[in-house]
Amino acid sequence: MELLFGIIVGLVILVILVAIHEFGHAFAAVKSGVVVDEFGIGFPPRAWSKKLKNGVLFTLNWLPLGGFVKLQGEYDSANKKGDYGAASFLQKTQILLAGVLVNWVVAALLLTVLAWVGLPKVLPNQFFVQSDTAVETSAVEAAQVTSGSPAEKAGLKQGDKILSLAGIEITSSEQLSEQTKAHAGKNVEIAYERNGSRQTATVQLNAADNADQGYLGVAPGQREFIRAGWSAPVTGVVTTAQFSWLTLVGIKDLAVNTTTGIVQRVSPNAEKREQAKEDLGKAANSVAGPIGILAVIFPAAAQAGLTNLIFLTAIISLTLAVMNILPIPALDGGRWATMTFFRLLKKPLTKEREESIQGTGFLVLIVLIIIITFTDIGKLF
Repeated sequence: MELLFGIIVGLVILVILVAIHEFGHAFAAVKSGVVVDEFGIGFPPRAWSKKLKNGVLFTLNWLPLGGFVKLQGEYDSANKKGDYGAASFLQKTQILLAGVLVNWVVAALLLTVLAWVGLPKVLPNQFFVQSDTAVETSAVEAAQVTSGSPAEKAGLKQGDKILSLAGIEITSSEQLSEQTKAHAGKNVEIAYERNGSRQTATVQLNAADNADQGYLGVAPGQREFIRAGWSAPVTGVVTTAQFSWLTLVGIKDLAVNTTTGIVQRVSPNAEKREQAKEDLGKAANSVAGPIGILAVIFPAAAQAGLTNLIFLTAIISLTLAVMNILPIPALDGGRWATMTFFRLLKKPLTKEREESIQGTGFLVLIVLIIIITFTDIGKLF
């Protein structure tokens, strides 16, 4: 039930983020005098439609995987009044990059809200204004419970907050390790919190000579949160910039690991082939497709609470912004780069040529999504 709820929440959030992205394109198009033929939520087949007063056909479609906006004359070479192609270079730039801007602003707004109420501190150098910010530490949580361990036998589950052990309040991961070691081999009472409810259990800790997986069998985790006052908007914007840069670095590392792995995979050197396997493994583990996001990431975030869900939504929104600004054909940045390249060459970008370039880019993206989807499925089973 929790998995299904997480998937539904994930679908709704992804559709909203993509719809917001497409609304940015539509808004900029209307402001530039370009006619918007259709604004769709989801992808066809069409489930419902309505002609709005401004002439835009608003549609709801059966495939809930995002959304789209259809502009009149959606090619650089179109030249009729109201065509996208008839707009100026500056207007086309605004239309193409408006979706990126909207997603980035949404991420900044969400992180600003979290900076007021409690923004997860996940980077060692994460920005905040020291004079206006308090850094709070959460309770110690069971980040992982080893199968067959004393903790599992006592009923502990991943995500439980460990409050005390043997009557001693636990305030840090280090303290939990110290106390389990000090009471090795003994029966002790452990108090923990699950879904806001305090519970207790008796646990038989492993003895020192049988502690290969720890005395309790729990990988403890503790999180830090940033709470700001007047500086929350500054923290939200700068943190969004930090994560955007890290996303770009991650994409670069992904490309390097993938390219290096593929090249070295065919090397006659056994050591290089082994290194290639490691590089490709890093690449596979660093990305998640629709299956991974909906079946793993969102359910986990939804279970972890509203703060984590909002944080994940912000990260995905800025990731959409960063990905779409890359000069990859079929993405917004790719369309802008193609348009700019042909203008610099002073060559016409015909409809056929543009379709060929963007179509090839779209095909490559689809192949990548299919590969990542199979990788996600492999991680699930």
